[in-house]
Amino acid sequence: MDFKVILAPRAIQDLQEIVRYISFDNLARAESFGRELIGKTRLLASFPEMGRVVPEVNDPSIREIIHKTYRIVYRVSHPERRIEVSRFWHAARGTPNL
Repeated sequence: MDFKVILAPRAIQDLQEIVRYISFDNLARAESFGRELIGKTRLLASFPEMGRVVPEVNDPSIREIIHKTYRIVYRVSHPERRIEVSRFWHAARGTPNL
């Protein structure tokens, strides 16, 4: 049975800001990049530990997938079989507030 993947409100806001920013230059690319980020999160349903442990936190339940220059930070809850995506974060911005 797969894990349930949930986007936290802050992750939704991050995603909207990313797509909006890219859309100033290229609307089609903004939409496709937003879909790429969402597609990566969908993989987590079947592979919850595919990402690495976030080095700044060093908590095995807080992991991240790197996609291009973005960090997709998420928390794994095995008892609840749930993944909560916390942030979509551009790597140049340093460490995300979790």
